[in-house]
Amino acid sequence: MVSVSAKKSVARYLISSYQVSERRACNLAQLARKTYRYTSIRPPQDALRRRIRELAQTRIRYGYKRIHVLLRREGARINHKRVHRLYCEEGLQIRSKRPRRNLSAAHRKGKIQATQANQYWSMDFVSDRLETGNKYRALTMVDVFTRECLSIHPGKHLKADHVVDVLDRLIKKRTSP
Repeated sequence: MVSVSAKKSVARYLISSYQVSERRACNLAQLARKTYRYTSIRPPQDALRRRIRELAQTRIRYGYKRIHVLLRREGARINHKRVHRLYCEEGLQIRSKRPRRNLSAAHRKGKIQATQANQYWSMDFVSDRLETGNKYRALTMVDVFTRECLSIHPGKHLKADHVVDVLDRLIKKRTSP
């Protein structure tokens, strides 16, 4: 969304650079002509703007609400909506913190690198649905170094006994990692 002052400056530029009429310039800038001609009678509030900027620079993580409280404590009789407007016009909005995502296993610190085959195995459960709508799960065992699939054990319900059985069979077939 473009501010009114930006639209006014666009209209002024069109009028001065291209000798376009005021009506045409306002139409192109999507601005009402009455708004273009309006001059504010509100005092500029430079002292208040400076004080808000100073508070925001000294207390970096404070938003407009907290700055409003500080101004009230200093004795300024000011509405929170005015503080918010001036705070936004000065471009002091606090950047919202990005939510921390859970780190996947691939990006964790201390990741063990396999240097030879059959050194580390990894296992995971995979689930899907059949065309009939029935759900099934599969236990997959993979060699980390060669990325060879050592075993896939499908089943409707896989319990700890199944995992132990699959591991025992793999250890008998190969040496243990």
